[in-house]
Amino acid sequence: MRANLLNPLGPRIVLASRSARRAELLRLVGAQFSVCAADVDERALEGERAEAHVLRLAEQKARAGALGEAPLPARGDVVVLGADTIVTLDRAVLGKPSDAEDAGRMLRLLSGRVHEVWTGIAVVDPSDGRSVAEAVRSIVKFSPLEEVEIARYVATGEPLDKAGAYAVQGGGALFVEAIEGSYSNVVGLPLSHLKRLLALIREIPARRG
Repeated sequence: MRANLLNPLGPRIVLASRSARRAELLRLVGAQFSVCAADVDERALEGERAEAHVLRLAEQKARAGALGEAPLPARGDVVVLGADTIVTLDRAVLGKPSDAEDAGRMLRLLSGRVHEVWTGIAVVDPSDGRSVAEAVRSIVKFSPLEEVEIARYVATGEPLDKAGAYAVQGGGALFVEAIEGSYSNVVGLPLSHLKRLLALIREIPARRG
């Protein structure tokens, strides 16, 4: 059995997400986890900045996932992980494209430009509601894209459920010239930051009453 490098002495993780890429990252480091997907409204609030947006949604997903755990486990046995990732270009949010045309539009915007990838992660103890959260930013530089490249990539279907219409761990890697910051954050789950939050929540005293 692969060693649990992420959280060797801590509780099992419940991932409140249907994201296959987040699950794959957890498997990559041998994490013990299960999935309890949470549905929340991912639309940004008016005037909401990227950092606040991903933090709010990550905690909403984690708390929704905690409510989905029935009966509630004993404290320390389980923590619920929520995450949300967005791409921003000139402070404009690029979420998941609505269709193939929208995916093409996003890729044209990113072509030859530098953009930011923000992921919010939140860890909640479902037994008493304690939580820790963090927003992580990475900076990504795209190469200039030809129309034929965009059309060919969109036709694969890969961009259609990805923030910013690309997957850095898939065909979108062909477009990425450079990354400043966490690579796993661009995939959708900054693992080193998550490791720190998992350790931190164990240090917070349990709520009483």
